[in-house]
Amino acid sequence: MSVALRNAQRAVPVRRAALRRTVCALRAALGASRFDVGLVCAGNALMRRLNGAYRRCPEPTDVLSFPFHQVTAGELPRPHSRDDYNLGDIFLGVEYIHQQCRETGEDFDDVLTVTAAHGLCHLLGYRHDTKPEWEQMYQKEAQILEELNRLTGSRLQPLTSGLF
Repeated sequence: MSVALRNAQRAVPVRRAALRRTVCALRAALGASRFDVGLVCAGNALMRRLNGAYRRCPEPTDVLSFPFHQVTAGELPRPHSRDDYNLGDIFLGVEYIHQQCRETGEDFDDVLTVTAAHGLCHLLGYRHDTKPEWEQMYQKEAQILEELNRLTGSRLQPLTSGLF
C-alpha cells in the first residue's frame, strides 16, 4: 500500500522521497505495510488551526494524528473492504520541528523521523495520557525505531523519552 505525502508548507525544505521511504519502513516495522497512510508536512499556521480545532489548544505543535480506525493499542485494524485499508493521516508540524531543532541543535531529519514514528503509533491506538500508556507507547516506539536503526545504521530514540 502507499504513503501519500503532501507538503503543505514552504517555510522548511523537506526531503519528501526520503521521508516517504522512512515512513514506509516504520509502517513495515509496525506490521502495517498493507495499510495506506496520509502524511502532511504542515506549517505553524495550519498546525495552530488543527490543534485549536481538535485539541482546543490553538498553538502550533509537532504532530497530530487522525486515525481512520479506532483500535486498541497493539492491534491492527480489521478492514471489511478495500477502502478500509487506511491507517489515517499524520500532520507533521515541520516548521515547529525545525524551530525546535534550531534551538536544541538536534538533526531536523532525525527528529522528523522520530516524530513520524510517534504519529504512526497514535494511528494504531497508542496514547501517552497516563504513565502506563506512556510506557506502552514508549516500548512500541523504541521497537520500531530499533528496527529502523538496524536497517539504516541510525541511533534514533523515541520522542516520548522525556514525558514521564
